[in-house]
Amino acid sequence: MRILKTTAALLAGGLISCSIPGTAGAQTACDALGGTVADDRRCEVHAETPTYLLDMVFPVDYPDQQALTDYLIQTRDGFVNVSEMPGSRNLPYALDARATEYRSGDAATGTRSVVFEVYQNVGGAHPTTWYQAFNYDLRTRAPITFDTLFDPESAPLEVIYPVVQRELQELTGIDQPILPEDGLDPANYQNFALTDDEVIFFFSQGELLPHAAGVSQVSVPRTVLVNLLTV
Repeated sequence: MRILKTTAALLAGGLISCSIPGTAGAQTACDALGGTVADDRRCEVHAETPTYLLDMVFPVDYPDQQALTDYLIQTRDGFVNVSEMPGSRNLPYALDARATEYRSGDAATGTRSVVFEVYQNVGGAHPTTWYQAFNYDLRTRAPITFDTLFDPESAPLEVIYPVVQRELQELTGIDQPILPEDGLDPANYQNFALTDDEVIFFFSQGELLPHAAGVSQVSVPRTVLVNLLTV
């Protein structure tokens, strides 16, 4: 199963012209999104018009800040354009994107993770919630993806899938809720966070479970992955 994000679908179909300012890197991330930096070094963005309500909260000291900024600007611009389309109904629409931070290792050579939980209501019968994760290796000064997280010679999903299957079975009460073709598909594991003790995988609505089941997350102990991880 795959999550269907209204904004993403419209972008792919060419219905939204979404512009990301090239000068965003020269501004602070918070300035680029019209927000205010709070005492905890997190940017708080709030915008309210007759057609939409928008809220975002995110850190301003992430080492790959431009990636966060670009994603949030694209998400915001697409959402605003949808809300302002002629014939839009059930206004105002709503978008809420809030970040949770995770760390592993020491402050100089460890990792940092930022996971956004994004709620979007664009007037349909069912709002959608999805995750977007960013991970960074402070030692190599490079983003961490699912592909670079594991030894290239390993088969991590052969270990991860049974853990996820078991945890979501307990959560839903459904026997073996995940089909093998979904549970062994790397595309479903792109959103994750790293801590000293575990790798947490985040699943958007409609990704591994039916849309009505909402979002879910599963923590896989590092001890299970110790021979597979590169960080």
